[in-house]
Amino acid sequence: MSLNRSSVPTDLNTEQRAAVRYLDGPLLVLAGAGSGKTRVITAKIAHLIESGIAPKHIAAITFTNRAAAEMKERAEKLLGAAAVNGGAKAKGPAPADPGGGDSAAAAAGVSSADDGKREPGLTVCTFHSLGNRILRAEGKHIGLKPNFSIFDSADVEQLIAGLVSSVDRGEARKAQWQISKWKNALLDPAGAAAVAETDLELQWAKVYEAYNAAIGAYQAVDFDDLLLKPVQLFEQHPDRRDAWRDRIRYLLVDEYQDTNPAQYKLLQLLAGAGPDARAAFTAVGDDDQAIYGWRGASADNIAKLSVDYPQLKVIKLEQNYRSSLRILRSANSVIANNRKLFEKKLWSEHGPGDTLTVIAAPDDEQEAELVVRKILAHKFEKRTKFADYAILYRGNHQAKIFEQTLRAQNVPYTISGGTSLFERAEIKDLLAYFRLLINEDDDPAFIRAVTTPKRGVGTTTLEKLGALASKHHTSLFGAVYTKDARDALSERHATTLEAFTDMINKIRYRAEREPAGRLVDELLKDIGYQAHLFDQFEPAQAENRWNTVRDFTNWLAKKGEEDKKTLLELAQTLALISMLDEKGADSDALRLSTLHASKGLEYPHVFLVGVEEGLLPHRESVENGQIEEERRLMYVGITRAEQSLTISHCRKRKRAREWMLCEPSRFIAELFQEDVRYSGAAAATVDPAAEKLAGQDRLKAMRAMLQSR
Repeated sequence: MSLNRSSVPTDLNTEQRAAVRYLDGPLLVLAGAGSGKTRVITAKIAHLIESGIAPKHIAAITFTNRAAAEMKERAEKLLGAAAVNGGAKAKGPAPADPGGGDSAAAAAGVSSADDGKREPGLTVCTFHSLGNRILRAEGKHIGLKPNFSIFDSADVEQLIAGLVSSVDRGEARKAQWQISKWKNALLDPAGAAAVAETDLELQWAKVYEAYNAAIGAYQAVDFDDLLLKPVQLFEQHPDRRDAWRDRIRYLLVDEYQDTNPAQYKLLQLLAGAGPDARAAFTAVGDDDQAIYGWRGASADNIAKLSVDYPQLKVIKLEQNYRSSLRILRSANSVIANNRKLFEKKLWSEHGPGDTLTVIAAPDDEQEAELVVRKILAHKFEKRTKFADYAILYRGNHQAKIFEQTLRAQNVPYTISGGTSLFERAEIKDLLAYFRLLINEDDDPAFIRAVTTPKRGVGTTTLEKLGALASKHHTSLFGAVYTKDARDALSERHATTLEAFTDMINKIRYRAEREPAGRLVDELLKDIGYQAHLFDQFEPAQAENRWNTVRDFTNWLAKKGEEDKKTLLELAQTLALISMLDEKGADSDALRLSTLHASKGLEYPHVFLVGVEEGLLPHRESVENGQIEEERRLMYVGITRAEQSLTISHCRKRKRAREWMLCEPSRFIAELFQEDVRYSGAAAATVDPAAEKLAGQDRLKAMRAMLQSR
């Protein structure tokens, strides 16, 4: 392909341009906050294609579906939809696919659409989605059927709860968390037992072994398996690894600092390891924003790159396109207190900007009032929008008092970290049917589907069916068709179960061929799901749940049409979608968010609240020696701000109905003090009740002024 310079942006800075053009070996791009890393990745995709690498041989790996969608959209704008999604296929033999067959290739994302008339396009997905594609294509080599199920966290918790000796659900969740950590560290049950440090961990290692056997019997995997099992597969079957290396000839990994050991190992297996390996990859990340150690991410993976790839080239992106100079000076000042493998310092051409403000509030209630008052005053003065403001905090529990204050002043807001659409009971009901379409051996899905809506199939019938399944070494679904099923079950229950399984089989046949939207509508009508909701709930609640179902099915129909996928193909990926696009994302509303959820986002005006010892840094993190990760969390909060940053803390805070004295966070003292203005020094001498009333009066007056304009 001839070089078309118009596809690669010409206004990249020197370091960005160097990162885009470097193709001579493994590359680590240390991309500081707001330094344009997504722009660099998409520009590099364009450069790779224009350098002769076909889109089908390039994979860009992100950490969220939303980030993948954004990157794909940017690539389409830069290169055109045909280059990204696949274009007309040249004459000649079809390219070899690593799956060994058409259906496997389709699952792996390498088959061409339109009966082989289109060339496959660029791969942009998460690590888990890539693992899913690999296992759909290659799982047979490790005993997995192509239509295996993916268990979500609720399914896993329920399964583990039945395996732990205690009836305490909290213990099941702790065991689940520990098993997840072991899997992400590439430890099997034997390896987990070997590293167990306590009797409880040894007990959990035994639960891990039993859990693995159970989930295997269901022909299912959990999210962690989507990383662990591809690693195991490639290690056990080098020929399949080599086939995928040929499929993915260049890898780009975003947010590399958030990778765990399993993800790093998968990168090595796909790219090759060692000084003589091809190692055609670009890892883009920021060691100063490594804030997910608590969920298994390893910041050491950045250091490992230099050891495992001595030929590694490192390019630092230090020009920030987001924040003012004063904000960046404080961010640099804070993070300078951490140990560093690579030194970097953010700078900006946006000018000095506003002085940072630190507010000392008498207590958490007045902190919320002070912050909301300041936002309203600033909005009135600057003629801004509510969407220009974000209130960020360390823990979800801090949101409640701010919500109350915002509601009292009729300030519109959205909150990050709410219940995912896929966690709602009505959506999980529907997903149970989809899971059965994929994998009839999925017993948890069978139980949920056959009992929702009610069909007269209760616990006793399910226990009898379970005994039949054990006797014939089959699933509950398969047990319905065993020769002695009608002898073991009542005629009514046997007839009901046969009607249910026949319905699933008929839908499965159609799900491989027909549009998703039409088939889902028919399914909802056939099972009477709307009537079920109105039978179970009050009219208003039932209507709300039914609207949620309709929103979901409308989205499903649209996605099926846009992606040219059948219901069966969509069902195989639904478990990987964390949530739909939030409604009202473009509305004028202030954002409440945890610091973890704010990563990757930016706001003109940021209020970082509760910056106290015990909260930020968190008490447990200090006790566990994780102060550097807490400092990185503070750094993330500071660098979300574009124009102004206000930091607040309390002198006392109520915990368990008792007032506790609070100390300002050590991170406040680490700010660049010449750029900081302190407020609230005299607050301790003010009568809290009188100040509260005065504050309410000021808020009312300000609100009246806003409404009169």
